[in-house]
Amino acid sequence: MDTDVDQHLRDVQREYMDFLDDAETEGTYTDKVREMVTNNDFRLIVNINELRKKNETRANALLSAGCEELVCFQKALKEFVATADTAYAKQHEEFFVGFEGSFGAKHVTPRSLTSSYLGNLVCVEGIVTKCSLVRTKVVRSVHYCPATKKTIERRYTDLTSLDAFPSSAVYPTKDEDNNPLETEFGLSAYKDHQTFTIQEMPEKAPAGQLPRSVDIVADDDLVDACKPGDRVQVIGLYRCLPSKKGGFTSGTFRTIMIANNVKLMSKEVAPSFSADDVAKIKKFSKSKKDVFEILAKSMAPTIHGHEYIKKAVLCMLLGGCEKVLTNGTRLRGDINVLLIGDPSTAKSQMLRYVLHTAPRAIPTTGRGSSGVGLTAAVTTDQETGERRLEAGAMVLADRGVVCIDEFDKMTDMDRTAIHEVMEQGRVTIAKAGIHAKLNARCSVLAAANPVYGRYDQYKTPMDNIGMQDSLLSRFDLLFIVLDKMDPEHDRMISDHVLRIHRYRSPGEQDGDVLPMGSDVDVLTTADLDAAEEEEKEMSIYEKHDNTLHGQKKDKKEKIVSMQFMRKYIHVAKALRPALTREASDCIADEYSKLRSQENLASDVARTQPVTARSLETMIRLASAHAKARMSKTITREDAEAAIEMVQFAIFHKVLEKAKKKRQREADSEDEEEEDEEQPAKRRKERPPRNPDDPYDYYDDEDETVPDIGHRREKSKEPKEKESDESMDVTSASGAAAKDGVSADRLQMFQKSLLGIFKKEHADSLPLKRVTEAVNGDHPDDPFSESEIRSAVDKMMDNNQVMLSDETIFLI
Repeated sequence: MDTDVDQHLRDVQREYMDFLDDAETEGTYTDKVREMVTNNDFRLIVNINELRKKNETRANALLSAGCEELVCFQKALKEFVATADTAYAKQHEEFFVGFEGSFGAKHVTPRSLTSSYLGNLVCVEGIVTKCSLVRTKVVRSVHYCPATKKTIERRYTDLTSLDAFPSSAVYPTKDEDNNPLETEFGLSAYKDHQTFTIQEMPEKAPAGQLPRSVDIVADDDLVDACKPGDRVQVIGLYRCLPSKKGGFTSGTFRTIMIANNVKLMSKEVAPSFSADDVAKIKKFSKSKKDVFEILAKSMAPTIHGHEYIKKAVLCMLLGGCEKVLTNGTRLRGDINVLLIGDPSTAKSQMLRYVLHTAPRAIPTTGRGSSGVGLTAAVTTDQETGERRLEAGAMVLADRGVVCIDEFDKMTDMDRTAIHEVMEQGRVTIAKAGIHAKLNARCSVLAAANPVYGRYDQYKTPMDNIGMQDSLLSRFDLLFIVLDKMDPEHDRMISDHVLRIHRYRSPGEQDGDVLPMGSDVDVLTTADLDAAEEEEKEMSIYEKHDNTLHGQKKDKKEKIVSMQFMRKYIHVAKALRPALTREASDCIADEYSKLRSQENLASDVARTQPVTARSLETMIRLASAHAKARMSKTITREDAEAAIEMVQFAIFHKVLEKAKKKRQREADSEDEEEEDEEQPAKRRKERPPRNPDDPYDYYDDEDETVPDIGHRREKSKEPKEKESDESMDVTSASGAAAKDGVSADRLQMFQKSLLGIFKKEHADSLPLKRVTEAVNGDHPDDPFSESEIRSAVDKMMDNNQVMLSDETIFLI
């Protein structure tokens, strides 16, 4: 019987040998083995689809009875390597085989991994929740006996090995004659060993149930192939470990998976570049358009507005230039951004976009994370009982971004834990006998609500934010996002949101079932559709979609595709632009102005204190702006762009062009009514008002007269009575008229004006209409334009009428 089994195993081994030896046909695995020898590896990845094509019997047997088949496959691989390179085959104890491809019904999640799969080769996908430390296991020990001058060799296997019978775990110290043995440690062989747990993905778990998990055993080169938080596919043997206590068993066994291949499903940290990609990136960086503006507009195109916040997020992804000085001082290059403001202003959506765009991004929330959860915690190892460090979110996001939502909900004690990380870029631990420094060089993007839930316009920004200055100064940019009520703006937002809700993905069918609670998306280890898309030529701009991007107002206005942006940012991030003298002077001048503004103009509302860190902020932002242009130097243009962002963030204002400034000055002059010198100038600078839309007049109603920038309540007396009284007061006063109109002419004008207002039943009339009506009353002696202007000015001085936008209002 044993002979038949041995013969069967030899036949199986020969079949696998024939599969690997394909030099005469495609030569795929011959080349792969050569490459494996060149790279000094000892694991060959075999696509099970190719094995199924050549030998379907072996492929089916491998899936259903994986243990003995895998042992035969590995022996065949060692034999094949020996024929290719004999010296290399002797260097390694064993060679391993890993699998990929389509597993069909054997492609499962931890929830659907049931007892029917025991002993089978399966593919399980999920999220890694915890990893143990990497430990060494002895595979072969060599012992020397000085008395007999003999060498003894012993091999060790356990239940996690492929061999059917585990060996005794007793380590020999004496031979049969009780002679002591010495262990030759140099000749013994060891292997790395690690266990990690994968949990089913939250989006695949059925509603209202906790996600399930499975333990994975990884040996040799598969240790440290993944870290907590990674989405992985693990291919391996599903096996149970029997447990005996006092000679009998309870009947319930612990099940594990012995991995032979681990594939990461997470997005790559370093994207692959073709020569065509590099050419496109160079061409885009040298285009005549403002590259920074185009990239900023393309950030989160589904979010309406927030131009400055998008620019800040782009700068954060690009980063500044980190410097480590000779004395060990580190000047950070990471840019931290805080968004604070009203609910429903797309703060969390901005964080969600960064999570999908940044190469490494870790999401957390204020209430869901403690101080040690963000930095590092000392835990007890379950297997050995030793104390060890467990990295928190900010350590895992080293050289990436941490997105903290609901930042204001964190307690003060937890918030102080991130002070050191945000400035020094490291976590120092000194507890439970462990002293360690961990790198956490990450950018922080936080979103928070104000103290009162909504932003209170009547309180200063500092009162609304309600955080310590020591924390706020560590944020480079702090944006206050307000939900302003403006009909035109609200109309634009509603159009935008409705457009997004009308969007249908290209492959979506009517009545499609939502993929909620389904086991897996694709029944193969590689998504063929995604692979095809990667092979396609990368386009710089996205194809215009009316529902996503709106109607095209300008043909030149294009949105950069996310794939291109990811690659562009990856290249631009590596640059280290140098600061020029003119940029340095510009930044230094602005910093001194910001500080003096802080001392002199105490009424200016500031969102955060202006400290020396603000100076470093401007340098970092200017560096990021230069990186976006792929420039090797930071010019004055970069410095001005950085200053504009800082001004907007600190003082909550936009740097204005000269034209707008004049307009604003004119408006301020209009508010100061004592200034009598420039009425004509004010009239010229104001935009003309529509004369066909006067305010309606109601006889006996109390009402308010609206005006541009002014709202004045009328007295509660009827209008005609008030007008009569004011006219009488004027005529009784008999004051001398201004230059250009006599007292008699002024009285005539006042009577005519009062008559016109009564006749029209209005409290505001265009100046042109008043001129025609007054001259119609006095055809023999008409009023000139200068007389009418002088009369109106005199009445304005007496608070009887008001002139605005060529319209006379009755007070």
